[in-house]
Amino acid sequence: MGSTFDSFRRLGPAAFVLKAIVSMIVADVLLLGFILLRRTYRRRYFAHRDARQFELRQSWDDLISGTIPYATWRTKPFDCQLVETMVLDAFEVAGPAESARLLKFMRASGLIEKCISDARHHQGWKRHRALVALGRTRAPESIPALAEGLRDRDLETRLAALRGLGRMVCPEAAEEILHWVGEVGLVVPALPLQSALVLSCAERPQILLPYLQHAAPAVREALGRVLGEVATASLGTELLQFADDDLPELRAAAARALSFAEPRLAINVLSELAKDPMWFVRLRAIVSLGKLSQPAAIPFLLQGLSDSNRLVRLRAAEAIVDSPAEMVPIFEQLVAMRDRYGLHAYLTALENAGLQAKLESETRTSKQVNKRTKTILLEVLRTGTLPAEAHPSQKRVSAAVGSSS
Repeated sequence: MGSTFDSFRRLGPAAFVLKAIVSMIVADVLLLGFILLRRTYRRRYFAHRDARQFELRQSWDDLISGTIPYATWRTKPFDCQLVETMVLDAFEVAGPAESARLLKFMRASGLIEKCISDARHHQGWKRHRALVALGRTRAPESIPALAEGLRDRDLETRLAALRGLGRMVCPEAAEEILHWVGEVGLVVPALPLQSALVLSCAERPQILLPYLQHAAPAVREALGRVLGEVATASLGTELLQFADDDLPELRAAAARALSFAEPRLAINVLSELAKDPMWFVRLRAIVSLGKLSQPAAIPFLLQGLSDSNRLVRLRAAEAIVDSPAEMVPIFEQLVAMRDRYGLHAYLTALENAGLQAKLESETRTSKQVNKRTKTILLEVLRTGTLPAEAHPSQKRVSAAVGSSS
């Protein structure tokens, strides 16, 4: 041993280099040994897990029905976690009847209470996992535990609770989220909040209205986007109060809901929203005008073809093509507007609907259009370009459109 150390001393400064090399080799060997040992352990663990999962799957119906006593797997942590994972995965593809059966099993076996206890007493990733699992079960008794998670100081825990409540897809979960947001404001990113509320408010969008009137500006903006997604006929004319709101999201929500309102009232309001400074408000207004399928909406849809936003023009064109009104007079008015962007949008919608041949046939046989006008319309339909000179009926059509608006 002494001769070895003497040899190192004789090396001088090179001894430090040699020691470093030896140390690195030893460290690499130890690290490689740890990696191999870990991989061996994980391979054995997953092989055992897959084998046990296969065994449980063979007796799945007996397991869920309770024929196999719960004590045979409930007292074994490995089996208990595996059964819980399998049941939660089954929820993702289960229909109403199967979901009710799985939920009954989780209640009878105590898995729901276990998840609720984990969500309340654990911290970190274990609590996050339990909160998301509770949302996947859609069990009403889990809503209080999820609501407690919303008030945690950790952002990741709040987001996990928010995702869990969103997956509940029920108004009760939406009320908990809205109460929390009303208390603390927007303390999470807006996108996950909106996603959770869209899912949970779809059944009863009316619960958003009281919070929209008194919420802070940032919260009100997020709730306005949610309302724009879930607004339905059940809101009736309640959204008329937001038609001239300062928040464009609320004006867009009002425009969407008006597609279910009384046509005369809806067209009057939507015609104004179709001129809104914000493009997505105009887009919602044009879509709603198209859904009304009323002849009185045609002039405003034609005006939408001249919009500066391409999506608005395309939606206006689709609404005109889908309308039950006669095609030739509308096409004549469109050509008289001499807007090539609007014309291209209309021809695109016409081609997508497969109605080009129908319009051409109706134009040839129309008795309301003179021969020269027919020639111009057929040429425009064939080439997709406007004629060099003004259309003969341009002044008459423009006056008619102006008087109707």
